[in-house]
Amino acid sequence: MPRRVLTGRVTSDKMDKTVTVLVDRRVIHPLYKKFIRRSKKYAAHDELNECKIGDMVRIEECKPISKRKTWTVVVRNGAQLGAADTASGAQA
Repeated sequence: MPRRVLTGRVTSDKMDKTVTVLVDRRVIHPLYKKFIRRSKKYAAHDELNECKIGDMVRIEECKPISKRKTWTVVVRNGAQLGAADTASGAQA
């Protein structure tokens, strides 16, 4: 069975070799047929402690590493997205 892959933003990097990733998804409301945002936080393994707060990362499901940690960081896109976030923040 293929491993699930999710994309989200790092919200915490205070733990050693672990980051907290916030994954947003859009679902349609069953009655009002309007898109609403749902989010969930995942603890992901970051072996080299290279992820920083605000980085966009791709996480992949893996065997349990600890009680809460069953995801690993696969791809980190922090350098490109960090510059884009500051540019859009200056316009607002």
